[in-house]
Amino acid sequence: MPDADLVAVLDTAHALEQLAATVKLHAVREVDGRGIPAAQHATSVAVWLRQRLRVDIHTARRMVELARQVERRPGLDQALASGAVSVDQAQVIATAIRDLPDRLAPEVVDAAESLMVGWAKEFEPRSMRQLSTGLLAYVAPELADEADRRAIERDEKRAQQTRAFALSDQGDGRYRVTGWLDAEAAATVSAALDPLCRPSGDERSPTQRRADALVDVCKLALGCGELPDNGGDRPQVVVTVPFDVLRGELGVGQLDCGDRLSAEQVRKLACDARIMPVVLGGDGQVLDAGQARRLFTGALRRALVARDGGCAFPGCDRPARWCHGHHVKAWTAGGATALDNGVLLCGHHHRVIHQGEWQVRMAADGRPEFIPPAYLDPARRPRRNTYHLRT
Repeated sequence: MPDADLVAVLDTAHALEQLAATVKLHAVREVDGRGIPAAQHATSVAVWLRQRLRVDIHTARRMVELARQVERRPGLDQALASGAVSVDQAQVIATAIRDLPDRLAPEVVDAAESLMVGWAKEFEPRSMRQLSTGLLAYVAPELADEADRRAIERDEKRAQQTRAFALSDQGDGRYRVTGWLDAEAAATVSAALDPLCRPSGDERSPTQRRADALVDVCKLALGCGELPDNGGDRPQVVVTVPFDVLRGELGVGQLDCGDRLSAEQVRKLACDARIMPVVLGGDGQVLDAGQARRLFTGALRRALVARDGGCAFPGCDRPARWCHGHHVKAWTAGGATALDNGVLLCGHHHRVIHQGEWQVRMAADGRPEFIPPAYLDPARRPRRNTYHLRT
């Protein structure tokens, strides 16, 4: 099929889809008007549609609401039936018209509707929604400032009342993060995360970088020593682990919340963290609960910062305050907590090193150098970070 014909097929299919959706809205409106759902003992039109069409309840409610709004707006109904606007665009227009001040004259409301129908020729629904926030400035500028003020106050109040944060265990090793923030809180969170979300030559997706940045910010908060006590103790991560796991043998560790960690994750946590080692005997009996301790601290930490400047991994620009102290030779294998056995690594590159494909060693001049995997460099030539040397 020639390109032009293929594009024509796409346009026609889309137009037919919108026409079918318009017919469905008219049918929903008529079903609602005749009271068919109530006659069939449904609790609402939306519930009846959910059962009849096997759609989720949110889709059914939007369908009912749009059908009712279109019935009240003959001009919008005509634009929808003629294909001048899509169903999604009609939803945006109907919502914008509904939210206009009640005291507007009918002819002003009609002018606003016509303006938005015209926008539909150029803009997709999201852009139209953004433009609609200034709709009054086009059709009733004398009312726009007051309406904007009220709208902002309403949105701020709603955002404050509905703010939420949830961390939900999915049962497969993952946690789902969901929630709502108001504009000020979102700006604060973004300001904290954005410097850590910049691409740094790795293969992480933008969403993966944001997830890592959130964890990095929380680690910084845990390390600052200024968080309030939790049940009389300073905030900390407690890992219960058989001793053989730390020695690099088989096994898993367990967080105090019950989640399990791989041996690799436990050894990474042990590199530079405030850990509470709980040593178990063969039957799981607690043999020793050690005191919380931090490995790379004080003068030693300052020496690492002075030498490495930041994350020492080649090409990384993460500053020192975001870095962990990593033992080149693991302390569980007898490695000393010393300058010649330590290197600064950001959270991402700390994970990379513990995955084992890259190796780190101390060069003859006392600085760390990194050996890439063979698939990146068959000769495995050592690399260094030159970024922090420049700054």
